[in-house]
Amino acid sequence: MPDKTAMYEDKMVKSVKNLESELATVRVGRANPRVLDKIMVDYYGTPTPVAQIANVGVPEARLLQIQPWEANMLKAVEKAIHASDLGINPTNDGKVIRLVFPEPTEERRKTLTKDVKKLGDDCKVAIRNIRRDAVDSFKKEEKKSEITEDDLKNLEASIQKLTDKKIEEIDKIIEAKSKEIMSL
Repeated sequence: MPDKTAMYEDKMVKSVKNLESELATVRVGRANPRVLDKIMVDYYGTPTPVAQIANVGVPEARLLQIQPWEANMLKAVEKAIHASDLGINPTNDGKVIRLVFPEPTEERRKTLTKDVKKLGDDCKVAIRNIRRDAVDSFKKEEKKSEITEDDLKNLEASIQKLTDKKIEEIDKIIEAKSKEIMSL
């Protein structure tokens, strides 16, 4: 019997990867180039991520430096950052754009921690929905006599074990991110 849980495991892995990429864009007071991932710049009529039209560096812990490869793109990058929900005013010296990340207040850290926990909870719901879909699919196969009752029980146990493993992984990711936020 082929591994019927593999497709569902792939979906769960993708959900966790999505959570990790969402968490990477959460601004925690340290300069992280990933906060620019969702900011699109009008590059000759095409919305383009900042990282694809500029060199993005972190010269200091709380400073992000953006140097467009084309000098005429400085204004467009600055405009895109202003239009985003980043909440940081860029400074443009004619050659590079600098983003200075202020240290978050205690209240802001608590809010960020709640946001991170919510992202984790949403991911857990997605994992549980994948499990539900898998179990429903297995039950349909058993009704059609494609698999035996014992196979159904084994598959249900296997998908539950996988779900538990992914939920535990999500908890660790959320705990690490929350610790990072609160330890600044």
